[in-house]
Amino acid sequence: MSSSHSVARIRAAERQALAEGRRLMPLAGAAAARFVAQRIGPCSVVLALAGPGNNGGDALEAATRLRELGHDVRVLLPAGAQCLPPDAARAYAGWVAAGGIALSTLTPDLLPDLVIDGLFGIGLNRPLGPDWQALVDAVNGWNAPVLALDVPSGIDADTGVALGRPIRARWTLSFIGRARGLALAAQAAGELHLDTLGVVMPGEDDDA
Repeated sequence: MSSSHSVARIRAAERQALAEGRRLMPLAGAAAARFVAQRIGPCSVVLALAGPGNNGGDALEAATRLRELGHDVRVLLPAGAQCLPPDAARAYAGWVAAGGIALSTLTPDLLPDLVIDGLFGIGLNRPLGPDWQALVDAVNGWNAPVLALDVPSGIDADTGVALGRPIRARWTLSFIGRARGLALAAQAAGELHLDTLGVVMPGEDDDA
């Protein structure tokens, strides 16, 4: 198993890569799409949960690529697109340009074959609000397997503490480095996978 890292160290590696001109979000989205495509059949229904930050952008990039592969992809963007950070806004524009639309709420007839959790990732540091918790509970009530991007939503990435009732993922795909809290959140995280996106972490954490 690879080393684990604090959120601060992962963020530092990310900032350095971005300063060097690396476009990480398309790489993360492509990695997530490959992961999903290897685990579902043709024309499967995929629901991508896109949150208000860059984790949502990763999910949007993955959604666009899976749509290009012929899957029936739906995007849920509960907080809307107006407040997305710049990279995630570009990912949303790419999704729309590819013919995709974004739902603001779940529809009763939606029964996905797989869910991509891109709600919060490593950025969550407070309990899930009531609306977010209701969404997570609804997803957990389905039988569909969930791929969490970086960290299952509802988990503190540094401590592994549940900030409410977290997403129960079958797999968690970490980007750049694996957050140290995942080792303490096995019940929510499922199988742990890592794609470094070609970014080298600057040394090891003391608690790795």
